[in-house]
Amino acid sequence: MRMSFTIGSGSYGGRGLRLLLLFLFWGAGHSLKAQSDTFPMRILSEQDFLNVLRAYHPVVRQADYTVERAEAAIISSRGGFDPLLNSSFSRKRFGGDLYYSYYNPELVIPTWYGIEVYAGLENVAGTRVNDESSLGKNSYLGISVPLLKDLVMDRRRAALQQARAYQKQSVAERNVMVNDLLFEAIGVYWNWVKEYQVYRILTDAVTVNESRIRFVKIEFQQGNRPAIDTVEAVTQLQQFQLMQNEAWLRFRNTGLQLSAFLWQENEQPYVLPEFVVPDTLWTARINQLQVPILEDMLLQARTTHPKLQTYNYKLDWLAIEQKLKFQSMLPKFDLKANLLNKGYNVFDKVDGAFLQNNYRFGFDFSLPLRIAEGRGGYRQAKIKVAETNLEAKFQLQQIENKVKSYYNEVFALQQQIRIGENSLKNYQRLLSGEQVRFQIGESTLFLLNSRESKTLEALQKLVELQTKYYKSRAGLMWAAGQIR
Repeated sequence: MRMSFTIGSGSYGGRGLRLLLLFLFWGAGHSLKAQSDTFPMRILSEQDFLNVLRAYHPVVRQADYTVERAEAAIISSRGGFDPLLNSSFSRKRFGGDLYYSYYNPELVIPTWYGIEVYAGLENVAGTRVNDESSLGKNSYLGISVPLLKDLVMDRRRAALQQARAYQKQSVAERNVMVNDLLFEAIGVYWNWVKEYQVYRILTDAVTVNESRIRFVKIEFQQGNRPAIDTVEAVTQLQQFQLMQNEAWLRFRNTGLQLSAFLWQENEQPYVLPEFVVPDTLWTARINQLQVPILEDMLLQARTTHPKLQTYNYKLDWLAIEQKLKFQSMLPKFDLKANLLNKGYNVFDKVDGAFLQNNYRFGFDFSLPLRIAEGRGGYRQAKIKVAETNLEAKFQLQQIENKVKSYYNEVFALQQQIRIGENSLKNYQRLLSGEQVRFQIGESTLFLLNSRESKTLEALQKLVELQTKYYKSRAGLMWAAGQIR
């Protein structure tokens, strides 16, 4: 009994993936050769394999953690714009006298353009307070505005913008990791498919030769064949049995390599059971596949390849850094203005109108005379931008060359498969004719075995070309950054 189990080519939820793993790994440890009597064979298609890999592989999960870490960095960088509540209290009493008592709660609100708005209350008492302090209850509302340095860009804005750029870059880096992982996994999967197909071919050959031995023995017993033909038939069978055993070993070993990509939901690895086999309908679909248009693949690579996107986001990050470094060359000139009033309501008009009696005004100015640190930092930032641009151009050239190389390989393999199919048909005709001649006694077993060996070689070569074609198509998608 042979059973096929596939979930489909689309994405599906965790329940569907758990069902897939349950069906794939139920009954592990039983030999494929005995499946017809124990467990039905189950098919693992390429799409189902990739769906499990995307959901549970540790590299994919690590890449997801990188994105989550970048999102956490955005939250952290927004802390620079959190309103800040400050409060201070200080009192001194000595020898029965109240020297001073200061109480000053204050709220500071940072804004996007470097402007800070702050408001506070004061309660000052004592006989020895600072001369600039006003006794009693006071209130104030102020603003601090940078007019030169930090007006266009400051560290708080740079940190938030760079965190956003890094988050986008981390998504692109995740896609690079997944793209590379899936390409590697697809290569192993199609090696597994090839070895299974070769094993099936040789198994069929063994079955045919077992029947042929029975036929030759009957012919020998009836005096129609010499005894040497039975020896030659047995030798051919033994040769195919040896090849079948070697193919079985290669199939099992490639299955172990494939198991390295299969993980459970609980982060535990799985070993692929022996009764799980690849899909065998892929050979019928191969002629339906169309070679993608090269210009379309190059355009996709230029616009959406995650590797190139990482450079674009890195350039965004460096552009922010360059703006920040430029600010360090400007003089610092911050304007500060406060509205003051008696009592805890700053808007009460006491002792005249605002900006006549109740205000505090000033500015801070500073300028390094050589501006060495600012000039050096700005120059370094420009060099980093130039270096990254060169790296991006070089990477683009490498990607385009890979796309073209895989495109040429896909196109060539498509032609080779057609030649291989025609060649196999001719070998099969020769084998069929030789089989008829052998049965009527007009050919020898040596010629029949020779025809059969050539036909099997052509069939195995065709399988190798076909699986290589699927791998090359995956390579084309990988080179364009589209596997993920």
